[in-house]
Amino acid sequence: MSERAISRSPVPPPPLAPPRPSPVQRLVHWFRSRSLRSRLTFLSAAAVAVAIALSALACWFIVEKQLYGQVRTDLASAPLPLPPRGQSLPCYETPQAALQAQPRSVAPENGTSVARDTQYVVKDPTAVCLPPAATKAIVLRPSDSAVFQLRPGQSVIRDGHFTDGTPALVRVSLTHFGPQPALLMVASPTQSVEESLQGLAFLLGAVSVGGILLAAVAGRIVARSSLKPVHRLTDAVEHIARTEEVGTTIPVHGDDEIARLSTSFNSMSTALANSRERQTRLIADAGHELRTPLTSLRTNVDLLIRSDDTGRPLPPATKSKLLGNMKAQMQELTVLIQDLLQLSRPDSPKPGQNLAVVALHEIAQRAVERAELRGPGLVFDTAAEPWFVHGDAFALERAVINLLDNAVKYSPPGGTIEVRLKQGVLTVRDHGPGIPADELKYVFDRFWRSPSSRQLPGSGLGLSIVAQSVRDAGGEVSLGPAGDGGPGALATVRLPGGPTAE
Repeated sequence: MSERAISRSPVPPPPLAPPRPSPVQRLVHWFRSRSLRSRLTFLSAAAVAVAIALSALACWFIVEKQLYGQVRTDLASAPLPLPPRGQSLPCYETPQAALQAQPRSVAPENGTSVARDTQYVVKDPTAVCLPPAATKAIVLRPSDSAVFQLRPGQSVIRDGHFTDGTPALVRVSLTHFGPQPALLMVASPTQSVEESLQGLAFLLGAVSVGGILLAAVAGRIVARSSLKPVHRLTDAVEHIARTEEVGTTIPVHGDDEIARLSTSFNSMSTALANSRERQTRLIADAGHELRTPLTSLRTNVDLLIRSDDTGRPLPPATKSKLLGNMKAQMQELTVLIQDLLQLSRPDSPKPGQNLAVVALHEIAQRAVERAELRGPGLVFDTAAEPWFVHGDAFALERAVINLLDNAVKYSPPGGTIEVRLKQGVLTVRDHGPGIPADELKYVFDRFWRSPSSRQLPGSGLGLSIVAQSVRDAGGEVSLGPAGDGGPGALATVRLPGGPTAE
């Protein structure tokens, strides 16, 4: 009986636990989760805390240096006590043993007795000798033996302790104790200095804590007053987001960064309000313009359907005329929709969007050729010098065609349309009835049509498209009466560029 191997799929390893954030990362996360007011308060308090801490440390170290320096100076300048003459001092192996063998005596209250702070150390063999009535002994160090190599009168000052643990500054000098060289050790206690430094540290700590608390309170007050304009701005933005009432503004005070931000917000809000107003007006005007051809189309279609339902077909001539009207209305709708799509573009083109160096004279020539097909009985007098501009070729050609269509529409039969391009100035002049002076300010408005030309075909968007296309190319456009006093209107377009394509 053969054994069959049982294949087992490998057990996937357990998922790795996400790494625990470090204390710095947790602190950064906590800091970022706070409000801006809390962060400003924290930063101001932290800055003041660092400044106070550095100032307190500097003050403490300066005072410490001065106090210890004063004790060191007094110890170095004090005259050394002379060894006793004609009197033998008992010496012992250690300062503790020498102090225990001394007779008990009461130390002076001021603690400045030289006998208490002086001891002799004999070199060979090493022994410690205390003056009479000494109450303290100085702890020896191995480095004190190096003083035996100095000349008499030289001394070394070091930190040290008495045998009872009291800190002191010790002056070690080379002298003679009888026939043997000895070390003269004079100590000045520094317990009062350390107590003064401890009191100073406590005082500086209390002042630092109080300063930090005051800085936190002041930082909170400053942050609250400084962020009031930001809060008003936030309330205004939330109000707009909640109610969609654009155009809300906030008061501006001063000329600082907050005031600039408030001014920018007011400009943006006003621009949004104007944009919504233009959008609403465009929709209303477009609906009004679309209503007429749609109503006519619906009437004609209803008439055709009724004739079929009643079994009384329309006469062929009437039906052909009706279908021709429907075709014209559909063409009018098509032109109107194209004009609306053209006007729906942003007022400012995006960088690099369909922009190139184009030949304006070639655009004008193509537009004239198309206009000749629409006005077969008109005369086109054209003269164009080379001129190159930076813009959208399709939009500029559409603008020139709209100007020519406007001239064709108002020119009398057999009239002349003059087209000139010289040094970047394109002019289109017709010999029609012209434009009344009180209507000139409305000619570039969307859907505006002169009361005298309401019966003519058109949507009232052609000149608006001209103005927008010329503005996108960085130029200017104007429309007014002919300059020579004759009949007709004169359209002028100025575009920046040059006579060469470079």
